[in-house]
Amino acid sequence: MARYTGPSWKLSRRLGVSLSGTGKELAKRPYAPGQHGPNQRKKLSEYGVQLQEKQKLRHMYGVNERQFRRTFDDAGKMSGIVGENFMILLESRLDNVVYRMGLARTRRAARQLVNHGHITVDGKRVDIPSFRVKPGQTIAVREKSRNFDVIKEALDATNFVPAYVTFDTEALQGTFTRYPERSELPAEITEALIVEFYSR
Repeated sequence: MARYTGPSWKLSRRLGVSLSGTGKELAKRPYAPGQHGPNQRKKLSEYGVQLQEKQKLRHMYGVNERQFRRTFDDAGKMSGIVGENFMILLESRLDNVVYRMGLARTRRAARQLVNHGHITVDGKRVDIPSFRVKPGQTIAVREKSRNFDVIKEALDATNFVPAYVTFDTEALQGTFTRYPERSELPAEITEALIVEFYSR
């Protein structure tokens, strides 16, 4: 399945969660899109609830279905709680770490920075957004890309960096210090529903 490239605000309103992380999509119209959006009283089945939760998380991280399922399968092979492992693996994707460091305002913009070769991991250029960053690895902006306006604007707009990453705004580099804990990950996601969906 190809990656979703349609209107992200409309999708956020349909799923009832801010996919950009800014909350702007739901601030003005916090209901489903369409003519009957404000008055919809559709009751979802158990399957529908599980599917919606999966779609929320998948679109939040901008991952296509095949990659999403593969990551879930990898989480199942790890020790611990499958749902938490799954979210930790998604959070340790390179495009997401770049976003968390404040180098991009959205995950979609972070993916583009990685795709275009502007990011290095431990000094080596990496252009694969799904690259899994390990604790202790250093992520930096390439020397040639340091004057990009889009990076400067993103850093100016950033007012929070999670505890599991460090970032030096002068050197434009940071470290993924550890894997995040569940309490540091999106609270609006009920990962148990996603585990149930794939366990059917």
